[in-house]
Amino acid sequence: MAVYGYARVSTSRQADEGESLDVQQRTMAGYALMHGLSVDRMFVERGVSGSTPLAERPQGAALLAALKPGDVVVTAKLDRMFRSALDALDVLAKLKARDVSLHMIDLGGDVTGNGISKLVFTILSAVAEAERDRIRERVSQVKEDQRGRGRYLGGKVPFGYRVGTDGGLVEHPEERQAISTAHNMRRDGATLRAIQAELEAQGHRLSLGALHRVLHEDQRETA
Repeated sequence: MAVYGYARVSTSRQADEGESLDVQQRTMAGYALMHGLSVDRMFVERGVSGSTPLAERPQGAALLAALKPGDVVVTAKLDRMFRSALDALDVLAKLKARDVSLHMIDLGGDVTGNGISKLVFTILSAVAEAERDRIRERVSQVKEDQRGRGRYLGGKVPFGYRVGTDGGLVEHPEERQAISTAHNMRRDGATLRAIQAELEAQGHRLSLGALHRVLHEDQRETA
């Protein structure tokens, strides 16, 4: 069994004595001594934001790679190892599956195997769900704003448009004319297959499904 310590400070908080690397390491060493353990190695993360997932930090990745069943990880505070509940929940579940114990001193000790582990996981699950909701809301708001400004959001470029130099969608004259022809034919009662054949004769190959979407989307945008 190996015992590892994990300490981290972000650049903006290195001068904060309460969060300094030295204080964190002394706290972990003292905790280990009280529990009859000895820290075999300290993984020290300098100048890395807590918003970066543990597995994507240099020392965090090294720590996870070094772990073996039965090992113990000690950290002074929850927010030194995790800032995101989603990341915390994912890592904790993986550590439990690998039979690795994680001791968070500010939460009272082992959060993967003792009586407080269920409470910790329950709280983190609730916070993680709220975090997912906030992420979905932010993504939705950004997409709506981008869509309202005619920005290209990825995927296949709609027929009738091209991506401009500023990242927005700009009309393609020949394809817009083809769409106009399709609308006129549709108003005159032409079938989708007849419209498809006419557009193909003009050099525009569209499946029936794509043609239906083009007519539908264009009508909705101009409504």
